[in-house]
Amino acid sequence: MLFTVNVVISYKPSIRDPEGETIYRQLILKNNYSMMKNVRAGKFLRLLVEAESPEKAVEQVKQACLDLRIYNPVVHEIEVFLHGR
Repeated sequence: MLFTVNVVISYKPSIRDPEGETIYRQLILKNNYSMMKNVRAGKFLRLLVEAESPEKAVEQVKQACLDLRIYNPVVHEIEVFLHGR
C-alpha cells in the first residue's frame, strides 16, 4: 500500500532559531501582529511511501531521515506522521 508521510524538521526548543527570530522581529512586530508571541521556523517534507502498514511507513521514514542525515539530531527534532492524521 502507498502512504503519504509528513516530516517536520525544526530546531530543538533549547536551540536558537535565527530564521524564526527574524520572521518574528521583521514581519510580526513591525506589522502590528503583537498577538503572536513566538515564531519557530523549520522544514517540511511530504513523502509517498510503499509499506505494509501505516506504522511501518512512519518507521521507514524516521529511519531514512536519520540514515540519510536529513536532520542533525543534536540540534533538530523531527515529527513524522501520516498525512491527514
